[in-house]
Amino acid sequence: MARYDRAITVFSPDGHLFQVEYALEAVRKGNAAVGVRGTDTIVLGVEKKSTAKLQDSRTVRKIVNLDDHIALACAGLKADARVLINRARIECQSHRLTVEDPVTVEYITRYIAGLQQKYTQSGGVRPFGLSTLIIGFDPYTGVPSLYQTDPSGTFSAWKANATGRNSNSMREFLEKNYKETSGQETVKLAIRALLEVVESGGKNIEIAVMTKEHGLRQLEEAEIDAIVAEIEAEKAAAEAAKKAPAKET
Repeated sequence: MARYDRAITVFSPDGHLFQVEYALEAVRKGNAAVGVRGTDTIVLGVEKKSTAKLQDSRTVRKIVNLDDHIALACAGLKADARVLINRARIECQSHRLTVEDPVTVEYITRYIAGLQQKYTQSGGVRPFGLSTLIIGFDPYTGVPSLYQTDPSGTFSAWKANATGRNSNSMREFLEKNYKETSGQETVKLAIRALLEVVESGGKNIEIAVMTKEHGLRQLEEAEIDAIVAEIEAEKAAAEAAKKAPAKET
């Protein structure tokens, strides 16, 4: 194997590109990120590592705008993410300048995935060590969209998805609990999925909500704490309801 993982462009005899697989491993070690698409709301949530006491937490953002109607969250190497985000923002503005129309969510996803794929097929470079969740509203139809890309350059559309650390646990939770929601219910579903893998509750969670009318809005810590408290109260009430019949018998 050692001979085949040194060059990005060399396949191993059993068809593996080891550098791409190592990049996927970097994603699996990154912060947890989740995206949930509702009927009128799309939510991105990420696990937030605790910042140093003297650090300005506003400078550590994992959910960013690409355009007025498109946002991105990522899991993996943050320095790689900064490069990819800057390239995507330039493409959004270039498209607006050239075509005089904003990009669609699928267009910018295809652009980002194409850029990631290009870095798996060129000599002297390495793959981007990050996976992205891209959300937005179609500027022509107003339909909400959620896409995921990974280091190999593949992309796909989802109703709800997770990436990063313990993404399988979150994905299983979403598969069991996902239903078409709107407004605050969509936000609650995303936070409930993150709470499956994130300890310390709302303190370590970053949430951004996008609507067609108001664009992207980052929730304040107090708002997240209030929703977490509401979710915990609902969970406690459900457990109490389960135990109640057992006590009667």
